[in-house]
Amino acid sequence: MNIICMKWGNKFPAEYVNRLYAMVYRNMDAKFRFVCFTENSKGITPEVEIQELPELELPSESPERGWRKLTVFKKDFGGLSGPTLFLDLDVVIVGKLNVFFSQPGDFLIAHDKKNLKKREGNSSVFRFEIGKYSQILDHFEKNSEQVKNEVRHEQEYLSREINKLGKLKFWPDDWVPSFKYKCCPSWIKSWVVAPSIPKGARVILFHGLPNPPEAIIGRSGKWYRHIQPSPWIKNYWTTNE
Repeated sequence: MNIICMKWGNKFPAEYVNRLYAMVYRNMDAKFRFVCFTENSKGITPEVEIQELPELELPSESPERGWRKLTVFKKDFGGLSGPTLFLDLDVVIVGKLNVFFSQPGDFLIAHDKKNLKKREGNSSVFRFEIGKYSQILDHFEKNSEQVKNEVRHEQEYLSREINKLGKLKFWPDDWVPSFKYKCCPSWIKSWVVAPSIPKGARVILFHGLPNPPEAIIGRSGKWYRHIQPSPWIKNYWTTNE
């Protein structure tokens, strides 16, 4: 069982990788291989296997903007094989992960919480088989400008293409709650009630703002959204045993 993440640029420091590895280690009851694909491994704990960040074959003038995640669909990605769970660096793991490998399906992804009526995934947490779906990457690299005009971002494109194949399946919603939409109370209650962990949660998704550090101190990142501090996040989002 492979668990992988990617780190590039300056958005997230090495400590995010170390915290992610520690959370995985505490919540996996089976042997696993943890690999971080990055162009800068400075500060990453030795327990994490490091591999070179794959290049995305785009025109030189074309901005990357998060599409690099599609490189996991290279035919011989990282020399890995078998079922592989991708995790974004800013998720917070609060429950056991073994079920993410036993859940039936060829391709599973978190359902995007912004529009539950759409068949679109949130690629913070998805599972696939190494070597499958390489055509999705090939098509994007050959037609990147066309694809960017058709969809907003990498996860919409990925969801669309997997859905065309009839393989798109979603994790149970209670496993992968959105911090903004499921942990935080309604706007009126948010002034007196702090965010909490929903029943059944295993991996909490942080998309947009806030990220875990802001959520801990109660800074929403948006003038129109109020949240109370969530100090409980520190109990999970840590490198401590």
